[in-house]
Amino acid sequence: MSSKVDEIRSYVCERFADTIGLSAVEFIEPDLSLAEIISRSDKLTNSVDLMEAFAKTANAVKKQYGFRIRLAAFALDTPISTVINAFVAEAQKVA
Repeated sequence: MSSKVDEIRSYVCERFADTIGLSAVEFIEPDLSLAEIISRSDKLTNSVDLMEAFAKTANAVKKQYGFRIRLAAFALDTPISTVINAFVAEAQKVA
């Protein structure tokens, strides 16, 4: 199961990176907060844009793996690792 979890985690990071216009390394390694991601991305101007980016990522997961991801709301000071872990935890529940 670990390799599947790693695959899903990688896919989520890649799709989210594509959606926000940053490389995954730019937001994962420093474990940026959601507010910091908004400020560094040219594609995001506010938290609504960020929510849309998460929705697009969840839709990509659904298309790729066939299951729906539901995420809770996160405060803007939440580190991206928390959100990615939530994606993976949701995927594990329904996979």
